[in-house]
Amino acid sequence: MNDLETDSPEQARRLLEGIRALVRRFSVAERADISCCGMTVAQAATLEALEDSSLRLSELGQRLGITPSTLTRNLARLEERGLVIRETDPVDGRAQRVILSPAGRAAADGVRRQEEAFAESVLNHLPKESVTGTLTALDQLLTAIRAATENCCPGAYDHLMTEIIPSPTHGAKHE
Repeated sequence: MNDLETDSPEQARRLLEGIRALVRRFSVAERADISCCGMTVAQAATLEALEDSSLRLSELGQRLGITPSTLTRNLARLEERGLVIRETDPVDGRAQRVILSPAGRAAADGVRRQEEAFAESVLNHLPKESVTGTLTALDQLLTAIRAATENCCPGAYDHLMTEIIPSPTHGAKHE
């Protein structure tokens, strides 16, 4: 935390407007990238969440921040397309785990490549000498957002940001 108070509510409004604009623009770009792969943003997020390992349904729902009924509908569509497979959890036979099928892994790879290409395009539109500073500022902003979030709802967003910024409550490592 810095020792400076914001100069005015105007700075807070500017930050809020900037974040909203980024979210809108990235959301539009993400929908365009993913729709050409024949899936929804929610389906792509599900595949992305499963890229590293299988997850129990409860873990997957928490990671995605969605309700069990929404997750069930989402998984049913992905299963119909042969992109995910449900398995009985070997530790608890009452629970289910979800894994990517080979087709699901290929689809997840395709979405990730498109998203990375878009991010690279954004970086290519910045002056070369400002890329490192921009990425450093982004890390700082995400750290500040996490800290501010902890004041209102401790741990509520850990599942959304653990891969990006260390959690003050869980000590995740910055990757």
